[in-house]
Amino acid sequence: MKLTVFGATGGIGRELVRQGLDAGHEVTAVVRDPARLTVTGDRLEVVRAGLTDPQELRAAVVGRDAVLSGLGARSRKDAGVAARLTRTVLGAMEAEGVRRLLVVSAGPVGPAPEGDGLLDRGMRGLVSAILKDVYADLREMEAELARSGTDWTSVRPPRLQNKPLTGHYRTVIGGFPQAGRFIARADVAHAMLSMIDDEGTVKQGVGVAY
Repeated sequence: MKLTVFGATGGIGRELVRQGLDAGHEVTAVVRDPARLTVTGDRLEVVRAGLTDPQELRAAVVGRDAVLSGLGARSRKDAGVAARLTRTVLGAMEAEGVRRLLVVSAGPVGPAPEGDGLLDRGMRGLVSAILKDVYADLREMEAELARSGTDWTSVRPPRLQNKPLTGHYRTVIGGFPQAGRFIARADVAHAMLSMIDDEGTVKQGVGVAY
């Protein structure tokens, strides 16, 4: 497949590029600073672009089978970037008639899992309070997806870890795995790539966790 990855220099984005290439896909990585992208490959195209003008991004998405985005706030002070940047990506995709889009959101944005214990409910509430602005940004991003004409999937992980790929995790369409507290960034990328052709995930939020 021909894939475009936004946020390709971030933890999940870099894994999307690496694993996409390893799977034999042609990958276009859209970055603001190519020097920060450490992944290389014969089927990799690196496009330097800002993320403010949909017209500037059209060439990076035209003819692609899917677009994958790791865009989002890296800290609370960055709250607002996920919705704003995703809006730009959506504009470029809709201008070129590209439909499939998978993005990274967060577990607390979706419904709480049924049967979670007191500890998990308490931790979820605490994290949601601390990162209130970040999650508000992600909710607005998901609202932008819902208003769009794309075949979107929002992947919602819990706390992210910099650990090796395992390929073993749980997913819940429209919900979240019970007692799911952690997942490696590499496994989030793996899940996103595996969902590209999964029609059951289209226009859905998907919880993913160990």
